[in-house]
Amino acid sequence: MRWFIFIVIYILVDIYAFQAVKTVAKSPWLHGFYVFISLAVLAGLIYELSFLGSAKMMEPPKMYFFGIFLAVFIPKLILIIFMFGEDIGRFFVGIFMKVAGSNEASFMASRRKFVSTIALGIAAIPFASLIYGMVQGKYNYKVLKYALEFDDLPDEFDGFTLTQISDIHSGSFDNHNKVEYAVNLINEQQGDVILFTGDLVNNVASEMDDWKQLFSTLKAPQGVYSVLGNHDYGDYVNWESANEKALNLEKLKLLQKEMGWDLLLNENRYLEKNGQRIALVGVENWGLNGFKQIGDLDKACEGISENDFKILMSHDPSHWQAKVKEDPRHFHLTLSGHTHGMQFGIEIPGIIKWSPIKYRYKNWAGIYEEFGRYINVNRGFGFLGYPGRVGIWPEITVIQLKKKQNTV
Repeated sequence: MRWFIFIVIYILVDIYAFQAVKTVAKSPWLHGFYVFISLAVLAGLIYELSFLGSAKMMEPPKMYFFGIFLAVFIPKLILIIFMFGEDIGRFFVGIFMKVAGSNEASFMASRRKFVSTIALGIAAIPFASLIYGMVQGKYNYKVLKYALEFDDLPDEFDGFTLTQISDIHSGSFDNHNKVEYAVNLINEQQGDVILFTGDLVNNVASEMDDWKQLFSTLKAPQGVYSVLGNHDYGDYVNWESANEKALNLEKLKLLQKEMGWDLLLNENRYLEKNGQRIALVGVENWGLNGFKQIGDLDKACEGISENDFKILMSHDPSHWQAKVKEDPRHFHLTLSGHTHGMQFGIEIPGIIKWSPIKYRYKNWAGIYEEFGRYINVNRGFGFLGYPGRVGIWPEITVIQLKKKQNTV
């Protein structure tokens, strides 16, 4: 029923938005093209909803249809906002001119055309942006660099660099050359360690078959470490049996080992340098709002000293807010991903940083600090759902650890 209501709303929005097109352009060919596109998208929408499944919607063909749907539908929503506002204004202006005894017909027609032209111009912006996001934005990789200072960082780790990637979502990739460029870009950062914070695949381990060799080329002096994200467990697939699901997860774990990655499953490792060390802690997924919660900080910290400098890898940043930031064990730096920055937003450094995802996650992109503890939320390497990125670009993070200098 909810899909039926949605389709009815879509049709009504389409009809209303068409009024702006008719007002500005009188060409029957253009009108026919509008109707054709609208009917084609509606037919595709009905078809997709008839076979809707969370796993199927993560397959590239489905994602591209979803992207086209957004590129067509969102501009129409903008059109109806303008047209509805104009209709309200027209109503009151018409009453006033009627009372004043003026002939409002020509005035109303020119007003309608002016508003429709402005509305179509503004609506073209999200249309062009969403198309660009699918064609270019999803592979517009950015390297973001930060330097964080700590009082108790071991001296030997002053200047130590972490290269973080997250949310690869290999099942979405469709351009080997672009992904290869990004993998080489990661290696070019020459980080002391590479840390991957979960969601290697969309659904199943086999999605990495074509990418395993490429990602096995990631190398760093202190190694490549990883944790699992919510998509890695296969929870969004209708498996024939629990055993089949378990085998898929084991395959994903083995695959990371074969790539030379050290997968931390509620475990820790020490990174050592000239007799000093810092603790690297990795937990399984822990998230709010219905996401899997099997990350176990107590188990992951077994054998770690209270005084150790600690870096925590935890896929979902809601874990930091709910459990980590005030933990008495003092996790100095937490690395997360998961949000993708919603793959849509506006970021101008020092001026604005906005995405709709901020209304769901307090920590959704970049560095945050509370209680002298930090979290970095990586915007993600890949993409999912909408097969593109607009304003929130795929990210490779480089964090340099610095020893805070005491000043007199």
